[in-house]
Amino acid sequence: MRKVLVSGCFDMMHSGHIAFLKTAAEYGQVYACIGSDDTVYSLKGRYPVVNQAERKYCLEALDCVFEARVSRGDGHLDFLPELNEIEPDVFVVNADGDSQAKRALMADRGIEYVVLDRIPANHLPPRSTTALRTVCDIPFRLDLAGGWLDQPFVNGLASGPVITISVEPTHDFNARSGMSSSTRNAAKALWNYTIPDGNREVLAKTLFCFENPPGTAEVAGSQDAIGIVYPGLNWLNYGGGEYWPQEIRSEWGEAILQFLEKRIWLWPLGERALGYSVLENTRVGSEAGAGGGAAAQNLFTASRNLDAGAVGQAMTASFEAQIAMFPNMTSEHINQTINEIYAMHPWVLGHKLSGAGGGGYLVLFSEQPIPNSLQIKIRRAGH
Repeated sequence: MRKVLVSGCFDMMHSGHIAFLKTAAEYGQVYACIGSDDTVYSLKGRYPVVNQAERKYCLEALDCVFEARVSRGDGHLDFLPELNEIEPDVFVVNADGDSQAKRALMADRGIEYVVLDRIPANHLPPRSTTALRTVCDIPFRLDLAGGWLDQPFVNGLASGPVITISVEPTHDFNARSGMSSSTRNAAKALWNYTIPDGNREVLAKTLFCFENPPGTAEVAGSQDAIGIVYPGLNWLNYGGGEYWPQEIRSEWGEAILQFLEKRIWLWPLGERALGYSVLENTRVGSEAGAGGGAAAQNLFTASRNLDAGAVGQAMTASFEAQIAMFPNMTSEHINQTINEIYAMHPWVLGHKLSGAGGGGYLVLFSEQPIPNSLQIKIRRAGH
């Protein structure tokens, strides 16, 4: 029988896990490698609810699992020592666990790589560990255009907007992935499980100050706090070398939000490596800054006009302006991935990287589905 390797956290065992493992077992004898408690903490910023010994016990109790092991490595490829020992014929992941790094590793080893859709079993409700443990409903933030203009050393040279959306926690987005997970953690420390009622600007300023106390060496941009606190699509106009925008506009129209969330696809790249500096080789200039601001304005206008082609063009233009100032946002590997995606899916209308780049998610704008990528849910006003 062929050997099948799967890896993951497998915290709070639920029907989605069972359906995934039973499907994986159709390819052969399943070896399940689980992330250690310390690895889960390093990737997600919190420990699993169920410790590694109990998670291993639960997996081994399943008929569809031949053997379970606690991975001895770290990071997203923590299963490498076990991969070398088990020498599987097949590696199975779900769409959330798919990454270019895993694909490249398995291709190099000659191991069949299988991506499974997350399909509930026997008409049961969809389940994910995130949904089960998400007593906390504080959203994430995704910037669509104009990034870095919230930093005074950029907007002091060129004024312009940053465009953000508030993203429901329907996925367990990784730390250091450009989804503002660090600011979200600050919000959890400040408010626990939910954003309180009150004036949104006051709440966002409170979160911004809480995350950036006096003496902070690298101040997180205020777009992170605003993008988390303000629902919907947001236009944040920066200028004058200030940390806080001069004006905030929010768009909550249902047609616009549906238009965006049906066309935004996140391609996992893996988290930005520890110690990686996006700020090295910086070439900040007024021309590139102004170009990024103009592209962001075009994206906001195109979104309100439901013009998909113009949104994609503006997204790409904004990203190109960003990397003109911050070349380390991208890398040869990321550029290769972008080229491969366009070769496979020529209908993609635009792209950028989440957050400051260096990893995280490739944000694609497309009216046609992008296999093996994630879609988001934008938070609505009144949530």
